[in-house]
Amino acid sequence: MGSSSSLAVFARAANGQELEAADGAEDADAQASGYHQMSDYLDLLHQRKRAKVSLRDPGRSVAIVTTASLPWMTGTAVNPLLRAAYLANNEDRQVTLLLPWLSKPDQERVFPNSVTFESPADQEAFVREWAQKRTGLACSFKVRFYPGRYAPEKGSILPVGDITQYIPDAEADVAVLEEPEHLNWFHHGRRWTDKFQHVVGVMHTNYLDYARREERGHIKEALLRHINAWVCRIYCHKVIKLSDAVQPLPREETMFVHGVSPNFLRVGEAKAAAAAEGQRVWGKGAYFLGKVLWAKGYTELLQRLQEHSSATGDNVPVDVFGTGPDLQEVQHAACSSLNLKFNGPRDHADSTLQDYKVFINPSLSDVVATTTAEALAMGKFVVCADHPSNKFFAQFPNCLVYRTPDEFSRCLAHAMRNEPQPLSPEQLRRLTWEDATERFLQVAELKQSPPLHEQLLDSLLAAAHQSLTGMEGLRVIAGAGANTRDCPATVTAYMPSESDVGGLFDDSSRAKQIYRQTKAAKAAPQVQQQAPQQQPAQQQQQQQLAQQQLMARGGSAVTVAAAVAAAA
Repeated sequence: MGSSSSLAVFARAANGQELEAADGAEDADAQASGYHQMSDYLDLLHQRKRAKVSLRDPGRSVAIVTTASLPWMTGTAVNPLLRAAYLANNEDRQVTLLLPWLSKPDQERVFPNSVTFESPADQEAFVREWAQKRTGLACSFKVRFYPGRYAPEKGSILPVGDITQYIPDAEADVAVLEEPEHLNWFHHGRRWTDKFQHVVGVMHTNYLDYARREERGHIKEALLRHINAWVCRIYCHKVIKLSDAVQPLPREETMFVHGVSPNFLRVGEAKAAAAAEGQRVWGKGAYFLGKVLWAKGYTELLQRLQEHSSATGDNVPVDVFGTGPDLQEVQHAACSSLNLKFNGPRDHADSTLQDYKVFINPSLSDVVATTTAEALAMGKFVVCADHPSNKFFAQFPNCLVYRTPDEFSRCLAHAMRNEPQPLSPEQLRRLTWEDATERFLQVAELKQSPPLHEQLLDSLLAAAHQSLTGMEGLRVIAGAGANTRDCPATVTAYMPSESDVGGLFDDSSRAKQIYRQTKAAKAAPQVQQQAPQQQPAQQQQQQQLAQQQLMARGGSAVTVAAAVAAAA
């Protein structure tokens, strides 16, 4: 560790980034002062290395940096938040959660149910209250924010500026980078492994799968594979893959380090107790829950159900919970032959979902599906594919794994006919966040420093990355967004531009569509206020006309109901 930092210090000194030469280069006193500063800095690095070698040591400061925040109910918002809550449950450890702050226009594009915040303090209160209710813990971690921008063409949030600046140097000890590749694609600034003595990356997302599904996907996938490996190597001491669905990476270990909240486990315990008393505990059949993107398992869901229906004649009813950019396309594809009912977004912990017996998750793009863990914790059957993302879950008796369409049909039929087995205390323990935190602390340890030649190569690769990400024209072409290299004056000062619709390899039409939808949604209430009240007879005529038109086009009952509601 010490030698790696030393190499990086000399590289930065040569570039004038870490130690600036004093005015008057020929002044001997100024030169001596510079040498003393470098010597003191290297001594500090060696002292830090000797002082603390384990994440379990008391007094460690842990900064958890992630790419999303509540109320966006995505995995990279929820799981890092819960990791912070459980790591902070140890009083000997100081934990900071660093979240992206979005401007009001971006909040309106990302956050559900028209929820927005006027200040970071308002959002922090929302996040902390949610975590306290979900975990029952004090949630004594700090919350800080960095400026971010929503990139609609990518469907994700990108950092703006050097976000290492938002953790004070005095607290820069351990950094946990949730999605290290995502955080560092366009990073320009201080190297994480120079500021922090222990940097752990946790890989959440299979971005290669997303890339290959797009136009020119094979080119995007190949390019992204190399970029991901590059940035993980130069900015992380250790990389944890939640499953081997993620590409091979330098200094990697594979371990599922997520858990489920206590409320899911309580549901499972209550179901088991009721079943033991002979009560009927499962009043509903099969369901699927997830953001409505083709890449999020909807392609496989429709394929498997269509194959099952064709092979068996059993058109199984499946309730779908979620919303997203591809909702209309998915509804249209499903309405002709499948018995799917779309119900909008729902928190998996919602009481209305507890009585479903079978969770179907055929996704092949997940690294690990948190929803699968939650369903198992609630005592349900889970029907899922034989895929690296499901390896951890295959140990549970209610996880029914299929390899072929025929096996899918058999697993689904078995789940619909039979009752799930109650989980043992040991099986429940493996799903808890307490156990996940222990696994994280174990796998995140650094066993040894890389050889000197690897450290030197890392420094050269880091210098190359910094050089490229410093070029504004290249950043725009690559899709970082204009004027995002440097930090704004304040966290809340950055304002996005709708002219940013992605880079050379991005689908700009997706960004333009989202911008149009946001404008239309904001304009809709004004139009409704201006429109005169219609008479009940006129409303009824419009509803009937909309229903007749959609039925003539082969619209499903769900689509018809949505149109009727819109007309009303």
